[in-house]
Amino acid sequence: MIKAAVVGLGWWGKTIVRQLASSRTIKLVRTVDVDPNAAEWARERKLAVSTCYADALTDPTVDAVILCTPHAQHCDQVLQAVAAGKHIFCEKPLTLTQRDAVTCVEACQRAGLVLGIGHERRFEPPILELRRLFDSGELGTPLQIEANFSQDKFLSLPADNWRLSAENAPAGPMTATGIHLIDLAVSILGPPRRAVAHVGQLGSQLSNGDTLGALVGFANGSNALISAMLATPFVGRFALYCNRGWVEVVDKAHPEASEGWTLTKCLRGSKAERREYPPAAAVLANLDAFGDAVAGRMPYPVTPAELVGTIAALEAIVTSARNGGTVESVPA
Repeated sequence: MIKAAVVGLGWWGKTIVRQLASSRTIKLVRTVDVDPNAAEWARERKLAVSTCYADALTDPTVDAVILCTPHAQHCDQVLQAVAAGKHIFCEKPLTLTQRDAVTCVEACQRAGLVLGIGHERRFEPPILELRRLFDSGELGTPLQIEANFSQDKFLSLPADNWRLSAENAPAGPMTATGIHLIDLAVSILGPPRRAVAHVGQLGSQLSNGDTLGALVGFANGSNALISAMLATPFVGRFALYCNRGWVEVVDKAHPEASEGWTLTKCLRGSKAERREYPPAAAVLANLDAFGDAVAGRMPYPVTPAELVGTIAALEAIVTSARNGGTVESVPA
């Protein structure tokens, strides 16, 4: 097993720590957080903890760092890890600009280090089946994706929480939930080329926005329609439409406490078929895929081009939401 340090013990960092207890590829050997309350949480679980990121980077027993930190810190932290020779698993989004994403990806490639990303929705069984159906050619040519990932979990956060700041979470719901949908779209449709988006504050006190709608255009001519809200109860849906059929995946509950999914497939000339999926540990599957890649057993399934493409779309959406109009995404 590889040995890792979790950096950042907030809500999601603690979730990662719990998931790692069942990992077949990663052993947690250290945690890092500047918050004394988080440090106490770690000590109660007999986890080594410090307040300094450098402690993890200089620890010779640490093979990899798992970054669960504010988004604006990711690029610098990735580059520090590269300089220390550590593999990196970074929570989404990787960075907030395409330039920073390219910098991180290229630095890891030059150093021969694995760069993993917290896009666990790729590892959900019905999404894997959707991808299998698409790759087989059964669905035909991709036309459009429609996707919605909305929730109201952030309504109870204090106003000064970093997840609600314009610096770390531009375009409201985009970095919280919408980014997962963009990642899935990029993995299927390829490089994004343009985006138009609108963000509003309509149903909450979330100052950076609670309602996002975006249209992303891809190099192959297809589109992705993205909906993400932070002021309505959870709903999760991902649908791929092609010229010979379509597939829709619907979540039964928030992925944090999954109750499974329903996948519906409809091919031209046939009735729609429905299949139920039980809950599955997608976060753990992603972490173990990262561990396998670090150990050299198999490549990490999110490619460098996809890492950069997702952030290119994110930056175009943020820019469009801020300035209006359609924003072109420069090919990496």
